[in-house]
Amino acid sequence: MRDRSRPAFPLPAAVLGLALLAAGCAGNVPPPAYTAEKFAADSPFELRLAAGPLAACRYGQRALLSQGYQVHGSDTQTIRGTKYFQPEAKYQMQLDINLVCLPGADGTVIYASAVQTRYELKTSASNTGLSVAGVGSVTLPWSTEKEAMVKVGEETVVDPEFYGRLFELLRRLAE
Repeated sequence: MRDRSRPAFPLPAAVLGLALLAAGCAGNVPPPAYTAEKFAADSPFELRLAAGPLAACRYGQRALLSQGYQVHGSDTQTIRGTKYFQPEAKYQMQLDINLVCLPGADGTVIYASAVQTRYELKTSASNTGLSVAGVGSVTLPWSTEKEAMVKVGEETVVDPEFYGRLFELLRRLAE
């Protein structure tokens, strides 16, 4: 008969095993996003125009509409546009662009930020089950599959060339 006052394996080995398991899981965590933030004075997310804030926001609205974006909201300082893409049948992407028009020393500063959201078609399968009192449960061979677009990722667009193309269109509209 085994002595129940002592564990079946030495406690230090169990602690070491748990520590190794935790260390292995912790190695898969990416570094925090804020560590890459530079907060530089020269920003690819802003454009300065000589126009007033209302006119500058109208240029932004026209720029988004001319590229097929759905424009939301009626705030005079903020424009939000959404456009959907489907590069393949199983994937969909959504691009949301926000423009904020604020008065500056020599006109208006337009701040832009974009978020790309990715969706993927996922299939889930299930079998039909039946429970009968006194008999038990029976799983029937009828399987069902459901498909749904599931959000798999979202990120802020930080590509300076993307914003450069948007701002070039805004400059042309302001001329």
